[in-house]
Amino acid sequence: MGSVAATVASMLFSGGCRSLAVPAAGRSLSISRTALRNHRNKNAPTWCCRSSHNSYNALATESEFSKTDSESLTASTSSDSFPKYDRLLPCPLQKTPPRVEHLVVSEGGPVLEHICKALELPPLYVKDLIQFGAVYYALVCPQPPPSATEEQIRVFKEVTEPSVLCQRASIKGKTVREAQKTFRITHADQFVEPGTYLRVHVHPKRFPRCYEIDWRSRIIAVAESYVVLDKPAGTSVGGTTDNIEESCATFATRALGLTAPLMTTHQIDNCTEGCVVLARTKEYCSVFHGKIRVKKVKKLYLALASSPMPTGIITHYMRPINMAPRLISEDFIKGWHMCQLEIQECRKVPWPTPAIQDKYRVEDCGWPYQDFAYECKINLLTGRTHQIRAQFAACRAPVIGDSMYMPAAIADMSNPGLNPFGKYKRDFSSESEKETAVVNWIAQHGKEPGVAIGLQACQISWDDNEHFYESGSPWWRC
Repeated sequence: MGSVAATVASMLFSGGCRSLAVPAAGRSLSISRTALRNHRNKNAPTWCCRSSHNSYNALATESEFSKTDSESLTASTSSDSFPKYDRLLPCPLQKTPPRVEHLVVSEGGPVLEHICKALELPPLYVKDLIQFGAVYYALVCPQPPPSATEEQIRVFKEVTEPSVLCQRASIKGKTVREAQKTFRITHADQFVEPGTYLRVHVHPKRFPRCYEIDWRSRIIAVAESYVVLDKPAGTSVGGTTDNIEESCATFATRALGLTAPLMTTHQIDNCTEGCVVLARTKEYCSVFHGKIRVKKVKKLYLALASSPMPTGIITHYMRPINMAPRLISEDFIKGWHMCQLEIQECRKVPWPTPAIQDKYRVEDCGWPYQDFAYECKINLLTGRTHQIRAQFAACRAPVIGDSMYMPAAIADMSNPGLNPFGKYKRDFSSESEKETAVVNWIAQHGKEPGVAIGLQACQISWDDNEHFYESGSPWWRC
């Protein structure tokens, strides 16, 4: 694969080919990726491709669904196990399994027409996907992963043959990496030329909670340069890779009747509620990012813990891998990121009633029901992803409703030493033994929460409290 890239880099974009005619490709390529959750299974086919003499033949996918996802399919599914497609709206109540399709265009034309015929999807459905930001393109097909088969590599070489690519005016002067960079398709009538790579997220991640919220009532402040929102749990601040439509930024923009879309300046987890600052201009978005970098922005959180926590500063070290669950260690490990938070107070409060938990769809994660929980006020000193959730679980006081980290905390309490980075970690005789222990520890974690957990961004301020905002009461006090 390295030699192919080197050849393309040296021959394709050097400007040596003068002919700008684009040859019609003899075949079309369809690639289907399995659900992301299978990425840890080295035996699972995560990048599958086929070539077809007719680019508009029905293209079967080889996506593998978990048992839970398979059971979530409705009775109206088609013979190839995919739901009957109509429109993305209204938002479906049932969860659909992940489906991502990868295509290479063989005949130039409108992107809508190509996707509809290649994947046998209704035009209105594909238009919705494009509006949701679920369709991407690149001028050149990305390289297959190391696990690709010989056939997959053959097809990749075929569509990236230098003699073919050097005739495409659109990629002349670009490096391989530049030509393989993906961008969102923004218009249904956007023209795609032969050789263009398309990635279609046929089943975007959905956020039905967005349609249940009175968004105007969640606005805390409207300033000339920004808006402060009391974000509801179960929503995304700025959207996901495959869904920018069902987001706080989009719905807050509509609630305020703004002509220019609001922009995200920082993130909190989908399952977390509370203060979020949305910029009204690109300039202020950059300004606020700068304030975060120089630590002029202060954030306070309320966490509803299942066990009491001591006041003071708590320090852990987080594994530098951008993947959930986030693993942390009590001991310093070279290269791991320091995580610090300060618990300013911890007070005993009533455990949320089953009725309240049902109302906010808080998941039962196996922790026994108690009379009391513990509300902790936290000054977040470092802003790592899942930091509060991971640190509280490591202290055996997981956040209520946290279906990802609470199961691991329960497992660690029932089997001390299970956590290879915890207080009672074992000594390992070899690296392979430790690696096995890490894999086993990851397996103790659950899935990401669906709606709410006991975590709220209760306060945000910047410029020495010149700008100071608080959210409403957390869900467990309602």
